[in-house]
Amino acid sequence: MVGGLHKAGLRVVLDKVFNHTPAAGLAPTSVLDKVVPDYYQRLDKTGNVYTSTCCQNIATEHQMAQKIMVDGVVMWARDYKIDGFRFDLMGHHSKANMLAIRAALNQLTVANSGVDGKKVYLYGEGWNFGEVADNALFYQATQGQLGGTHIGTFSDRLRDAVRGGGPFDDDPRKQGFGSGEFTDPNGAPINSGAQAGLKHDTDLVQLGLAGNLKAFSFRLNSSGAVARGDQVDYNGSPAGYATQPDEVITYVDAHDNETLFDSLTFKLPVATTMSDRIRMNTLSLATTALAQTPSFWHAGADLLRSKSLDRNSYDSGDWFNRLDWTGADNGFGHGLPLEGDNGAKWPYMKPLLANSALKPNSAQVMTATAQAQDLLKLRYSTRLFRLGTAGAIKAKLTFPASGTANAIPGVIAMRIDDTVGADIDPSLKGLVVVFNATPEAVTQTVPGMAGKALSLSPIQANGSDPVVKNAKWNTAAGSATVPARTVAVFLQK
Repeated sequence: MVGGLHKAGLRVVLDKVFNHTPAAGLAPTSVLDKVVPDYYQRLDKTGNVYTSTCCQNIATEHQMAQKIMVDGVVMWARDYKIDGFRFDLMGHHSKANMLAIRAALNQLTVANSGVDGKKVYLYGEGWNFGEVADNALFYQATQGQLGGTHIGTFSDRLRDAVRGGGPFDDDPRKQGFGSGEFTDPNGAPINSGAQAGLKHDTDLVQLGLAGNLKAFSFRLNSSGAVARGDQVDYNGSPAGYATQPDEVITYVDAHDNETLFDSLTFKLPVATTMSDRIRMNTLSLATTALAQTPSFWHAGADLLRSKSLDRNSYDSGDWFNRLDWTGADNGFGHGLPLEGDNGAKWPYMKPLLANSALKPNSAQVMTATAQAQDLLKLRYSTRLFRLGTAGAIKAKLTFPASGTANAIPGVIAMRIDDTVGADIDPSLKGLVVVFNATPEAVTQTVPGMAGKALSLSPIQANGSDPVVKNAKWNTAAGSATVPARTVAVFLQK
């Protein structure tokens, strides 16, 4: 299978779950305690197994537990040619665990194993919680603690700023940059203070586009002051935490929590047309596709995948988890999801799930996937979207209108100037991307660009979306006119 995927031009990432098991002790499905009782599982002071992972925790700080991790990853990379590994709840591992894996992989070469282990990418969920939180038992492999390792962590900063609110909100209607915050209000009381909220969320999105680097400086929309990434607030923690862009995975949805389509269903005004919902789905995906970090998409995000608003579908079966590649059924309207993690939100869900206008047809799903595929073409059309190092990002990438009189609520103008520093793309002098998340067309002045000639990327000019083809660049004014709910990429040659 792996070989077949490689022949098709795809790389393969394996999900590794080394920090918990479904059972411990003498249970029929217990394994490690039957090898060495009370060694592999992490025990509290009374001898009970910790369960902060929602299962039976493994003490990967123990030498032989770490050996399982190292030997298992090396085996998969060497013998099956796996290209990368994603670590579930990686914050429950130590940095030492991850560095041991990295060191072992680095010993694999094409000569001795048929694989260059240094090219195998490692990333995971760097969340900080449980009995190990705040480095209580060891120095964790969490966000901000893996600087210099080139090991990635999922970033909740841009995710929450684009979607709105957080995954544990009691009211799921909190809007964000990609769901109409302030510019297209849904009327929910939770959105009071949306104008200020949008300014801060815009700052978080901009920082995410720039790699979520702690040392990246830009002028904030929220204050007008210039600040470093690690001076921007995210729920009481520094928003910017990475030293290099490959230490961050930028995403807007994954298998946990509601899908992007379902999140937008909660947050966009109910009367929003399906064509506009598709545009906001594309705009939200663009914040990851055009970011300087690795971009992560949940399977089916381009197909408007729905789990009928289920926020935790691990035990929901195929009825809610089915992914229809044909687009005939995106999964919305399959009924109320299981009560466990969803019951408190049933009152919000019931009228939405009963609304047939909120379920796309196959043609609309195909429109969404065509727009999403254009985003991927844009990402790989130029190395300027993948500068690769913090130094190049800090030198070339700016947000010229941010925090100035030219700033427009719900709009981001990102410039990448390839005339500064090393020439990354010899075919371009640079580019400007305008994200217009508002329900109206805008003309965004980009300070410093007056007199510079740019044109819409050929990928969009000849692409699947007829709306973006109306985007225009005014050379004299240095401004871009961009349709509603649209991302436009202008190239400077």
